[in-house]
Amino acid sequence: MKILRTVAIGGVALLGLTACSSGASTAAESDTADLTVWVMQDSVPASAIDWLETEFASENPGSTLTVNEQVWPGIVEKLQTALASPSETPDIVEIGNTQTSTFSSVGAFTPLDDMLVDLGGDDLSVSGINSATWDGTVFAAPMYQGARILFYRQDLLKAAGIPVPTTIDELNAAAIALNAANPEGTEDFSGIYLAAADPHSLEGWLFTYGGDYAEQNDDGTWTGTLDTPESLEALQAIQDVFAEGSEYDLDSVEAVQSAPTLFNEGKVGFLSYLNFAEAQIDPALWEADKVGVMALPGLTAGEAGTPFAGGSNLAISAASPNQKLATAALEMMYSEDFQSALAAEGGWVPGNTTYSSALQGVTAEFSETAVVGSKLTPNTPTWGVADSAGVPASIWTRIAGGEDVKTIAVDVNAQLEELLND
Repeated sequence: MKILRTVAIGGVALLGLTACSSGASTAAESDTADLTVWVMQDSVPASAIDWLETEFASENPGSTLTVNEQVWPGIVEKLQTALASPSETPDIVEIGNTQTSTFSSVGAFTPLDDMLVDLGGDDLSVSGINSATWDGTVFAAPMYQGARILFYRQDLLKAAGIPVPTTIDELNAAAIALNAANPEGTEDFSGIYLAAADPHSLEGWLFTYGGDYAEQNDDGTWTGTLDTPESLEALQAIQDVFAEGSEYDLDSVEAVQSAPTLFNEGKVGFLSYLNFAEAQIDPALWEADKVGVMALPGLTAGEAGTPFAGGSNLAISAASPNQKLATAALEMMYSEDFQSALAAEGGWVPGNTTYSSALQGVTAEFSETAVVGSKLTPNTPTWGVADSAGVPASIWTRIAGGEDVKTIAVDVNAQLEELLND
């Protein structure tokens, strides 16, 4: 792990020097060019890719645009090499929102502040913009996001005499009460499906209670915040639900993928999952009105919670010799045609939330609510180092194991501060 980190930091440092020098170039741009856009595999529907390539060529005679799909494993290292070279760089790149600071922090992307209004302005996802901001400058724009929502078996709640929760505290209590009631006497029944191996669901609890992993100080250093009253309240609430409301808290990563099956079998009352689970839930349950959907609730009734929202941003490479044409292409990627396809066919909440109305299914409204109120992990390149080292994941496993939450918080704070400030 330390070897990987050394290579990454060295690569980014070199990239930053190259990007800065290319950005300062005064060479005249050609009016025509062959642009390349890198998107991640399964991110963009084929119809949207076809539309972008065709529309760009139509609106820019003599120029072409080619979309190349990349795979997630190794993409950071691949970008570190490609973005440093004007001859090898893609003109526009898709990058994970928690990876964006790795490149924004070294000037590898072109600042977009002057373009934001044309890309969607105030309708752009706030948490996505935050992930793309470095030292007060926006270097990318949110392409799409997805946040976990809650599916629940309203037939089981009714049978147990438990009302649908309207706050996160009520949710915790309902999960524990339903777990104890097990109204149908189902073997291996769990009031809620929460697992330590699904940290992004659990971060919704942490953020909703007002907690966080760490915060940045005025001098740029980071301080762990897992021992604040808000974070400790969240960690204790999660531990209580693990202990009394969830029978699957120590499931493996692979088992988490099968949680919708448990929901279908009546073995789970509440399920925290991405909106894609809608298609995995037995149609007969929908038809019988046995399934309800909600956004993660907040601290007060009628208030949405603060889930983690994964997703991607789009950026223009600072090393691209085709800045004007890349700007035109990026604007196309925030048009109604492209963004609506991300929603209607991809199932994502589009970065320009104006077009969220294109989302399909009963989860559409709740998915948009979740993303609009979402939050991300600390915005720093070193978060990837901490994540790869398994530090955040260790919190949830230790909590599920019943350790004292204050002890866990103090321990992990120290680990995070060492890694984030290195």
